[in-house]
Amino acid sequence: VQLQASGGGLVQPGGSLRLSCVGAGFTLDYYVLGWFRQAPGKEREGISCLRYSDGRTIYSDSVKGRFAISGDGAKNTVYLQMNSLKPEDTAIYYCAAIPRPHALSKCLDGDMSYWGGGTLVTVSS
Repeated sequence: VQLQASGGGLVQPGGSLRLSCVGAGFTLDYYVLGWFRQAPGKEREGISCLRYSDGRTIYSDSVKGRFAISGDGAKNTVYLQMNSLKPEDTAIYYCAAIPRPHALSKCLDGDMSYWGGGTLVTVSS
C-alpha cells in the first residue's frame, strides 16, 4: 500500500485549497481513509476520515463546517476540500489508510496502518 498527498501551497486567510491523496496497492472500497496534520511544535491531529464503502465521514471540531473529505474510487484518490482557511490551519498534511472494519473514531485518533508523505499548507497574508 502506498499513499501520496499533494496539493498544498500558500494561500491567504479565507482562501481555499484542495488536497489529493492517490493510493496504490489497495482499493478504496475496502479501506478507511483519513487526513491528518501536524503544525510546527504541535502534535499530529486527526482532522477527517472517510469510509468510502458507505460514505460515512467524521471531522474534528477544528475543521467541521469548513473542510470536506471525499473519494473517487475510479481514481483511487481521496480529497480534502479546505475552505475558509485560517492561519492556524498551517501545517503539513498527511493522508493515511487502514483496512475495514475500522471505527471512524479510531481513524481520527490516528490509529492507521499506512501513511503517505505530507504536503505543506501555509495560510498567510
